[in-house]
Amino acid sequence: MGAVVLVEGVTDRIALEAVAAKLGRDLAAEGVEIVPIGGAQAIRRAYAPYEGRRVGGLCDAGEERWFRRILGDATYVCVRDLEDELIRALGPDRVQEVVAAEGELETFRNFQNQVFWRGRPVKRQLQRWLQNGGRQHRYPPLLVEAMTTEEIPQPLVGVLAHG
Repeated sequence: MGAVVLVEGVTDRIALEAVAAKLGRDLAAEGVEIVPIGGAQAIRRAYAPYEGRRVGGLCDAGEERWFRRILGDATYVCVRDLEDELIRALGPDRVQEVVAAEGELETFRNFQNQVFWRGRPVKRQLQRWLQNGGRQHRYPPLLVEAMTTEEIPQPLVGVLAHG
């Protein structure tokens, strides 16, 4: 029986699978299972079937208390959330290069021009833009691919090392 990594949602699983690939790890061969649990409040129910196994978890800062109650020090926390970690790792300019390579820079510029988002920090605009329209599933692997292995955010590396 291998290790289990409990994550809040599918986007986290997608990102961790991309990180594992970037690091040359074959999670299936290692017996590491990444399980989206449908939100942090489901951690107790999600953990129950894996009790007794090596279990780690990845969550957003706002959800840390839920995970720590069950997983303790096996909890790895994104400073704000997954998108924030990925943007901080690459920097807003490089993230926009990835967006441009995908042919979506004009879409992002239109988003930036919306009244509510106009004048806000580019990092915050990118974070919100990446969380919508299916981009939350599409961009994490692209952003991870644009990183060097040294740039991969520590919570993502740490939770995989735990597994």
